[in-house]
Amino acid sequence: MAEIDTQTTTTAQAAICSRGVTRDFKAGQQTITVLHGIDVDIRAGELTYVVGESGSGKTTLISIMCGILWPTEGEVKVFGTDIYDLSDTELVEFRLNNIGFIFQQYNLIPSIDAANNAAVPLIAQGMDRLEAREKAVAMLEKLNIGDQADKLPSQLSGGQQQRVAIARALVHEPRLVVCDEPTAALDAASGRKVMDLLREVAVAEDRACIIVTHDNRVFDLADRILVLEDGRITHDGSEMPEGH
Repeated sequence: MAEIDTQTTTTAQAAICSRGVTRDFKAGQQTITVLHGIDVDIRAGELTYVVGESGSGKTTLISIMCGILWPTEGEVKVFGTDIYDLSDTELVEFRLNNIGFIFQQYNLIPSIDAANNAAVPLIAQGMDRLEAREKAVAMLEKLNIGDQADKLPSQLSGGQQQRVAIARALVHEPRLVVCDEPTAALDAASGRKVMDLLREVAVAEDRACIIVTHDNRVFDLADRILVLEDGRITHDGSEMPEGH
């Protein structure tokens, strides 16, 4: 892929610029390469899916793209900022203000209720706790679980916990939302509602959403689908290729 000057790339063109991203892991005396020099732009204004078999490098790739996992080689710019050129403190602040995460494991705080879990990013940004809770409850209501706001995670079903995690990722209106299997615990109707909400909240001229998914029930909702095989992008298009 041709070199791009990301300093002059507008947010409407690229939310993420990945150049030469390689990731190695040590397994005893062996070095295993999970990603092989990934060059790709994730464009703002698009809902982008990353799909592929287990072990193809999907979660590793999105973790590097949002500053959770360091690349062995290469660079990643998020809305023009080289995130691996930031100090640890700067990176934490950048993620807090610009990125929302939806994890497969939900990662809810067990000792606080659903509304306070969803409000965590707002509180971390310094918002008044009452105001933050009100905004969080409003987001839970959009996800049809406003009536569960006062319940602890242990009192919620898996699908309800997942929606709390989604509310937490969206409540502070981040410029980039990164999701790992956001519809995995949901039925078909709920899954499509979540994807519609992600498009409504997370996709705009200056915002982007990237989703790892195996859920073929929602493939038709993507603007763009990247297929990863053995740590390489083998397909980049608006539809799934035949045979997948």
